[in-house]
Amino acid sequence: MNASARIPHGIHNACDYERQAAQHLPADRLAYIAGGCGWDRTVAANRAAFERWDVLPRLLRDVRGGHTRMTLNGQPLAHPFLLAPVAHQRLAHPEAELATARAAEATDTCLVASTLSSTPLEAIAQAGGDTPRWFQLYLQPERAHTLDLLARAEAAGYQAIVLTLDASIQLASRSALAAGFTMPADCTAANLAGYAPPGDPPLAPGASRIFQGAMRHAPTWDDLVWLLSATRLPVWVKGVLHPEDARRLQAAGVAGIVVSNHGGRSLDGAPASLGMLPAVRAAVGDPYSVLLDGGIRSGQDAFKALALGADAVLIGRLQVYALAAAGALGVAHMLTLLIEELHACMAQAGCATLADITPGALLPCPLDPTLPC
Repeated sequence: MNASARIPHGIHNACDYERQAAQHLPADRLAYIAGGCGWDRTVAANRAAFERWDVLPRLLRDVRGGHTRMTLNGQPLAHPFLLAPVAHQRLAHPEAELATARAAEATDTCLVASTLSSTPLEAIAQAGGDTPRWFQLYLQPERAHTLDLLARAEAAGYQAIVLTLDASIQLASRSALAAGFTMPADCTAANLAGYAPPGDPPLAPGASRIFQGAMRHAPTWDDLVWLLSATRLPVWVKGVLHPEDARRLQAAGVAGIVVSNHGGRSLDGAPASLGMLPAVRAAVGDPYSVLLDGGIRSGQDAFKALALGADAVLIGRLQVYALAAAGALGVAHMLTLLIEELHACMAQAGCATLADITPGALLPCPLDPTLPC
């Protein structure tokens, strides 16, 4: 880590990094990072979903042996926080994903590196040392390019593939458009350098820019079957909201799923990830691995997600805010705060281990908006 880096003044909780980032990012970049798509309804829904639940304190529970150690598909983890795959991190900091990887190593956090990272996946792996790491994959129009990404990820020591399936179309956020955001020239997808784009023919007269255009190379179930046979690594699927999709992915042999609406960047008006979590968990049963992505800003948020059926949670925007504010030190500090906030919530709810966190630890928040939650 940069020895000259300092934790910004006024950071008391992990969520404070969101406010702090506004002092370190140009307004257009902040609007792009904070926004989703359309009117940002789903971004707001992700956050509001956590306010619908209260945590029920318990008395006289012995939690002196408490911890957050866990095993996820046979892989030991120190805590249930993973760093979500976030593209183009050079938008937030010149060291981009290299700083994030160093923070992951410092906090023993599993890092999920994005296909659209600003730095190559090999460099991210080297910066992260022996920390658990997964590689998030977008299927490429040319299968040879996908195979190359898989081979590179395996060679670099990534331990799982996280296939994102909910982002074939990403509409712009009106807030980012209003701020005049355009992707800077130095923010390119380093992993895709050298992969020539497909030579698609022009759309025929009357053809849809969506159906025959943007969705031309969108993944299908056949592509998933092919991918499962093309790698020796376990394959997770990110972007699951519908319980029937979850059941079918489980039956297909997917190692686990991530309940996610792409941080509100895919379909504006999609339900909150947390809101769909209980139904997805019920669809696949208790032993199957389920993660949650979307809206986590505190250790108590993570507690609520675990109580409602997640095995672990992914941290997306918050890692970028911390990266912008203080580089690797900021991301490591943010993760440390999240872990301590989770410990505090667990202790007061009488939960010594993650296995003790059950739906019974929560109560629905009163619907009357005049009552405090």
